[in-house]
Amino acid sequence: MMRQNSRTRAAWHRFCCNRAALASCALLLVLAGLSILEPALARLMGQDPTLVQLHQRLVGPSFAHPLGTDELGRDLLLRLLEGGRVSLSVGIFGAIAASVVGSAIGLAAGYRGGALDSFLMRMTDGVIALPLLPLLIVLAAIDLQKLGVPAELARSETASLYRIVVLVALVGWTTVARLVRGATLSLKARDFVRAAVALGASPLRVMIVHILPNLASVIIVSTALSVGGVILLESVLSYLGLGIAPPLASWGEMLSGAQETITIAPALAIYPGVLIFLVVVACNLGADGLQEALDPRGRTV
Repeated sequence: MMRQNSRTRAAWHRFCCNRAALASCALLLVLAGLSILEPALARLMGQDPTLVQLHQRLVGPSFAHPLGTDELGRDLLLRLLEGGRVSLSVGIFGAIAASVVGSAIGLAAGYRGGALDSFLMRMTDGVIALPLLPLLIVLAAIDLQKLGVPAELARSETASLYRIVVLVALVGWTTVARLVRGATLSLKARDFVRAAVALGASPLRVMIVHILPNLASVIIVSTALSVGGVILLESVLSYLGLGIAPPLASWGEMLSGAQETITIAPALAIYPGVLIFLVVVACNLGADGLQEALDPRGRTV
């Protein structure tokens, strides 16, 4: 326990020494906090971010609307925060879902080896070889009701959000699977794993109890790194009209709605575009900081 606490403190110290990673995490926490508090902020401002007011469309910044209004007269600040809540939720839950699938496949392939390893890795290669964006465009355009989804759920406001998370989980697990497989191949040759096998532990217990905890750093870093990619992917699909469906807001959906007014109100495209850029960069820098901090061979600077 003392050794574990010492390693945790050393990892935290290495992470704190990475100023870029700290700044990135602070930015993400601020954006996440403001997005979560958006309903309370809307009540405080006396505004409804979903209320269409055509007589106030494209109004400039004012006390009532700090960033102005969009093409339908909705408060732009509140729409950005609402879009941040949706985009960050898709990014986090999509990355987690993909990591769960990839970790299970990589762990099974690395530990069992043989024919199962060959089959799972060839399947991984096949998914990697698929053209990702065209495939997602086709899958996102499928009518959910034709797949047997109840009409009430298929037409709900959150159906598009769930669909993006599922699509990311279906195609975004390959990188995690390869990383976990490689780490598992190394871990299963260690003495503590061999000792567990010699004592009669079942393969499932060895994988879950002895190997999986030692894969935590690999899984955490790969998940953090993929959050930015998922947000970017959701933004592309929403920009094409196949992602988050109105009245839900996302930064990609806001970019799609701003293209018709880009010449007269460029701020409608600049704000969500800048936020997407900042979040993706912050996720990448934060993941790099985590990788350096969790690496036991990392140097204290």
